[in-house]
Amino acid sequence: MRFHPTAALLTLCACAAASAAAPLKVDTDAMLSQITTLASDAFEGRAPGSPGETATVDYLQQQLKKLGLEPGNPDGTYLQAVPTVGISTHPTLSYRAGAGAPVKLAYPDQFVAWSARTEKQVNVTDSELVFVGYGITAPQYQWDDYKGVDLHGKTLVVLINDPPLPDPKHPKQLDASQFGGKALTWYGRWNYKFEMAAKLGAAAVLIVHDTKPAGYPYEVARSSLAREVFTIKTKGPNPAFPPLAGWLPLEQARAMCKAGGQDFDQLQHGALSRDFKPVPLGVKVSLSAQNTWREVASNNVVAKITGSDPALKNEVVLYSAHWDHFGIDSTLPGPRTQQIFHGARDNASGVAALLAVAKAYKALPVAPKRSIVFLFTTGEERGLLGAQYYARNPLYPLNKTLLDLNVDGLNLWGRTRDVELVGMGRSDAEDVVVSAAKAQGRTVHGEINPELGMYFRNDQMEFARAGVPALLLRGGAQYTGANAAAALAKRQAYTANQYHTVHDVVEPDWDLRGAVQDIALLYDVGYQVAQASAAPQWKPNAEFKAARK
Repeated sequence: MRFHPTAALLTLCACAAASAAAPLKVDTDAMLSQITTLASDAFEGRAPGSPGETATVDYLQQQLKKLGLEPGNPDGTYLQAVPTVGISTHPTLSYRAGAGAPVKLAYPDQFVAWSARTEKQVNVTDSELVFVGYGITAPQYQWDDYKGVDLHGKTLVVLINDPPLPDPKHPKQLDASQFGGKALTWYGRWNYKFEMAAKLGAAAVLIVHDTKPAGYPYEVARSSLAREVFTIKTKGPNPAFPPLAGWLPLEQARAMCKAGGQDFDQLQHGALSRDFKPVPLGVKVSLSAQNTWREVASNNVVAKITGSDPALKNEVVLYSAHWDHFGIDSTLPGPRTQQIFHGARDNASGVAALLAVAKAYKALPVAPKRSIVFLFTTGEERGLLGAQYYARNPLYPLNKTLLDLNVDGLNLWGRTRDVELVGMGRSDAEDVVVSAAKAQGRTVHGEINPELGMYFRNDQMEFARAGVPALLLRGGAQYTGANAAAALAKRQAYTANQYHTVHDVVEPDWDLRGAVQDIALLYDVGYQVAQASAAPQWKPNAEFKAARK
């Protein structure tokens, strides 16, 4: 491995309050060893419920005990059980207009659908098809696509993403004051659309896949969803989904609208108005699903450092990183090692970062005023399941959890002059990040690709939805030194060729100086919040401010 400087132990003074307590020391040899172990063949890709989980959970508990961290579960253990279910759905879909013959769609080429229910058979018969525009109710934007219409038992057709509203002064640009402009908001995420349909009592919902605004072809949705889907085990119907949920390719949505005498393009244009109301399409839909399922017992791993202030130690600063990855795909060609999704950067590196931060806190002569909790979540790659379960079943009250600092992949390609703050503009905790980064000689900016909506695709999202201000910090892209162009090329190549593939492995040319920068920043931000007189607050227009109340 290449290290700069050559000494394996890098010291980087975190700024302001943290450096007054102790300089942050990151043992890069130890960090690399942890990543290498977690990403080794022996851990089998760290799939939840597999032997790889057993190896991972055992290893993490050993590391936490070695660091001297307290068990994070009040029951005296390092584990929080997360009961999940893997559901395999075999769906059918047909539609008819008036007295016409039914038209059957081919699965998965012409539609994908699934059920989040542990029921052998789920049927939706002759359900009225209703176009609901973007399926959004957003009071802060004075937007309501539903207008109080009774949609119980109906099948909803909904558009992907947020409404792309032009800027009145610059019609060729999107209005940044409405739904984030170019950035994807929570209202544009498929999770939100499915949850709204469930709240309204819809029998089913079909999101129209449009490649241009989605940024990926329908084949991605088909390959992702036409397989086993994981969800948290619930006693009754899952509140996050209607009985049946799915996607339609654009051409199929056009055909269904045409069958009922409607023009899809006109409907789509009309959905850009605040005056839009749901439109019955004159079509009846029948959907069915045959389900099989299996229960998967998994675990979050939790550790704690109790705060030193008697009046504040019941308040918490939370650090999170997911330990899981995609396991083994035995259908892939080649030897076994080429069938394992090793997940070295995603997210063995994030796990190693939390262990480094924990070690730094333990080195303090006096613990921070507030308690520090380290949460290693399961099932992130299956839908943020471990974070979702913790947010619904917190071990420490969420109204006393001041901030979540989530880590999902370190910068492994060298130092940067900048910091990418995913989801920037939501809470005043960002002011602490800006101050701490400035002390490192770095600037902070929002997402490099805001249209991807990364804030809603990582574990911090589940804490934000529950009302906890949450941050995702990522190493920037403004690399320093003579090899800056090569470092940026490596970052881009990782996203293009290694992310979520079997090729996410430990590389011999990693430059861990950037990781050390970011670990120092994470440590400093958390320490300052743990010591501060006031808790971070959501900004006025943040989607999740109401949940905090």
